Amino acid sequence: MARIRHIALLTQDPPKLAQFYQASFGMKEVARSGEKRDAIYLSDGYINLAILPARGRPEGIFHFGFEVANAKEAMQVALETGATKGTDSLPKDGRFAEAFVRDPVGTRVDLSEHGWKV
Repeated sequence: MARIRHIALLTQDPPKLAQFYQASFGMKEVARSGEKRDAIYLSDGYINLAILPARGRPEGIFHFGFEVANAKEAMQVALETGATKGTDSLPKDGRFAEAFVRDPVGTRVDLSEHGWKV
């Protein structure tokens, strides 16, 4: 069974939004990355929250990701049921999924066999 493992949010002020989720819900910072280490990754131990700089994009939910048993099979099923193909060759550094699709309304859905670091 697939499990939602991460949600990515875009914001103009990543530190401020990260502080909100840490103070309000007890999430813990697990990593930072980007040009200025401005992407902040939080976790509750089960689901990771990627807080990313908006850089001119609308603020809010950017994408979410599922941990699946087999990314290629999950991609094929999604494509057969209305998704469009993303890519299946993303960096494998622990922050990114192995592949992604776009759901029927265009939302990116990451697919990962190993989940994110927690």
